[in-house]
Formats: sequence, structure tokens, C-alpha cells
Amino acid sequence: MLTLTINGEQKSFEASADMPLLWALRDILGMTGTKFGCGIAQCGACTVHIDGKPVRSCMLAVGALRDRSVTTIEGIGATPVGARVQKAWLDLEVVQCGYCQSGQIMSATALLTTVPNPDDSDIDAAMAGNICRCGTYVRIRAAIKQAASGR
Repeated sequence: MLTLTINGEQKSFEASADMPLLWALRDILGMTGTKFGCGIAQCGACTVHIDGKPVRSCMLAVGALRDRSVTTIEGIGATPVGARVQKAWLDLEVVQCGYCQSGQIMSATALLTTVPNPDDSDIDAAMAGNICRCGTYVRIRAAIKQAASGR
């Protein structure tokens, strides 16, 4: 039996310690907001926060988490920065197909939590590795800037 703190709540479940966190979230806990993209931690669709830092959940063994706190797309809106990012995403209609957007939002929120007023190079560095097949990068950058401004 494993117990993790996910979005501020203790969740206990049966899983092998080497199971990727992504599959524990999606298949065992029914939290399907975090997406499977590439399976090799390169596309960013599976991004979650571990103790506030963005990580790729497809390659992170659930047994390695121990006492660390997990935040998913289902819980990020409960944070002030996460709520601003989600609002900016809606205001600027960032989403096209939407598949990558949970990972994009998680990375953007982590950026704005550590760098409240990022410049373009900060945004480029933080969002590198988050792939959007629809090419909404211009709207993503604009939404990050709007969320940073507090609008």
C-alpha cells in the first residue's frame, strides 16, 4: 500500500513501487487531467509538480516520491498563481486541441511561482520541452505574460 499527498489530500492505493506516477494518477486514482504523450519525458504532457517543481510523471517511479507532495492539473487552480495562469489560458483562448495544455499550464505555473515577472528568455527556458503539436506557442507566451501581470 502506497500513500501520497496529492493536491493536498492523502491518497492510499495499491501499486508496484516502480509504476510511473502518471499511471498511478490516471489508471488507479482516476485523475485523467495529466496526459500521456511520449512516454520518455520529452514532450511535457505529463508534467506535474513535486514539492512545487515541475517534473515529468511518465518516468518517475511512484515509490520514489515518499513524503513529497504532488500537485496535478486538477489541483493547480487552488493556488493563486495557478488560478491566474488558468484564467489567462481561458481569456486568450490558448487551447486548440488541448492535449498538451495541462502540462503547459503546470510548467507555466512553476515558472511564475519562482519568477513572477519573466522575460522572454525565462519563458523559453521554462517552457522548453513542452511540445504543442498545434503550435499555440504565441498564445502560450501571451498567457504567461498576462498571468504575470495579474490581469
